[in-house]
Amino acid sequence: MLIPDLQGSLAARMANLTGILKGRTDLILVGSSFGGLMATIYAMAHEADINRIVLLAPALNFPDFSQYPVTRIAVPTWMFIGSDDTVTPAKLVVPLARGIFKELNYKEVADDHMLAGTFRQFDWQGLLDG
Repeated sequence: MLIPDLQGSLAARMANLTGILKGRTDLILVGSSFGGLMATIYAMAHEADINRIVLLAPALNFPDFSQYPVTRIAVPTWMFIGSDDTVTPAKLVVPLARGIFKELNYKEVADDHMLAGTFRQFDWQGLLDG
């Protein structure tokens, strides 16, 4: 399991992430907020290397995301967003995700952006093992 703490602009973070994951395959990407945005960008560019994706309130509404070409991908993806999320609101993020992920499993939960109230209730074994 890799848990990098990346810093800098989105482009700098993506360059670092790409270097860290270079040559790795059969990846399971898990990303929350900005990390969810990064997991999405990485998966669009490296679909063949990704086994599955778990996104927690991904920041697909971040303005710099528009600099990356959107590619529809068929990687099984689970996405959770809180119904009270004002940072990555479902009404903005879900349509973007549906335009990217062909195999999107989406669940809105009674929580806010941090998902602190529901995070421990997710079936993590099932999400990671498939």
